[in-house]
Amino acid sequence: MSAHYEFDLVVIGSGPAGEKGAAQAAYFGKKVALVERSPHLGGAGINTGTVPSKTLRETALYFSGLRQRGLYGIDYSLKENLTIGDFMYRKQIVVENEWQLIQRNLERHKIALVQGAATLRDEHTVCVRQPEGATRELRSEIILLATGSSPFHPPEVSFDHRVIYDSDSILRMSHIPKNMVVVGGGVIGSEYASIFTALGVHVTLIDSRERLLPFVDREIAERLQGQLERLGLRFLFNDRVRHITVGEAHAELALQSGEVLTCEIALFAAGRQSNVQDLNLENLGVKLGNRGLILVNEKYQTTVPNIYAAGDVIGFPALASTSMEQARVAMVHAFNLRYKEQVAATLPLAVYTIPEISMVGLSEEDCQKKNLSYLTGSALYENNARGQIIGDLSGMLKLVFSPVDKKLLGVHVIGEMASELVHHGAQVIATGGTIDAFIHAVYNYPSLSEIYKYAAYDGLGKLARYQALQS
Repeated sequence: MSAHYEFDLVVIGSGPAGEKGAAQAAYFGKKVALVERSPHLGGAGINTGTVPSKTLRETALYFSGLRQRGLYGIDYSLKENLTIGDFMYRKQIVVENEWQLIQRNLERHKIALVQGAATLRDEHTVCVRQPEGATRELRSEIILLATGSSPFHPPEVSFDHRVIYDSDSILRMSHIPKNMVVVGGGVIGSEYASIFTALGVHVTLIDSRERLLPFVDREIAERLQGQLERLGLRFLFNDRVRHITVGEAHAELALQSGEVLTCEIALFAAGRQSNVQDLNLENLGVKLGNRGLILVNEKYQTTVPNIYAAGDVIGFPALASTSMEQARVAMVHAFNLRYKEQVAATLPLAVYTIPEISMVGLSEEDCQKKNLSYLTGSALYENNARGQIIGDLSGMLKLVFSPVDKKLLGVHVIGEMASELVHHGAQVIATGGTIDAFIHAVYNYPSLSEIYKYAAYDGLGKLARYQALQS
């Protein structure tokens, strides 16, 4: 570290990218400071996004008895007089535990935590406006921007966080409504729509596109939609909100189709925008894209060489799992550590709807767009002993593979533990393996993992028929 720098690294933001980037540099002996403007550590991932929504999902499953319905066929009503406190109780416990884990990680790595709002005076100076009003200057060789993102507010929508909510303020709702409208069928909208549907709320989801989650394999997305419809979720595709009228305890949404929906609350899940306000980035020459996205190269370096950015603030894929890895790669490059030099090419993705879905690699639609020959092999939970035991009779695993050499191209799962099961396939894809890997493997019995073997057998059967047609 040069004598005129107080720190080797200053990180702005304590979400998954900020925490792991700071820890990566500190692990290799760098002097690190982390700036956080919120009273609590963890960013959106811990406080308003990933962890809270996934905890609420488990709470919804518990209170609704959906798992028990599958096991025993009992369709019982939601716990009587369920309060918002009941619903949010477990979420708060998990979030507070995560705060402590992050705090201990920073202390273990001797990272200096500076509370306050940051702005960059120049490419090496971070000015922090602290809660008590004082300003502290931090001089650093390297700066990592990990400020995350916030819900995007369309200018035509007035968010009062009483009737009209975004994906942050929905966690502070005053009561569990009897009905609601969710606008936006992306990941966040789909997850919350399924959570509230599980709780017995009458939910209508509106999306301007033709189907749910367009980046998901069509067959998986259609199975998800079908299962949510059976729970009572109503979908309106190819439509959008034209006008909103907000009353004392309800809203009326007039749609382009002419339909008018009345609801107690409306959740607008209109995507995210990067938290770059007041950082003074453009004046320093840091180039920004749409909705404030910070533009970076393959090493997560901005257009100012000593300033790096990682996580939601740079956009897609905006996942906690990839954000951590981006920050680690950025710090390895910044300090020439020759440790973790790139993010893995194989990235699993999960959507924590009810039921959850997960995927890695190519879908059928991806193969069609790339003009790649492919075959599929599928297995159903209902034909699996563990699936029968846990009462999930609608889950499915699909393998996408090459008919030329049986190389695994993609894995798509819907059902209980989908986000865990996908990693078996991710490892095979990462090592360039074939579906024979599942044939040769031995799985615990009974276990959901065993469906990989039977999906592979299904794929081999289709391959034999394909080869017969080719000869």
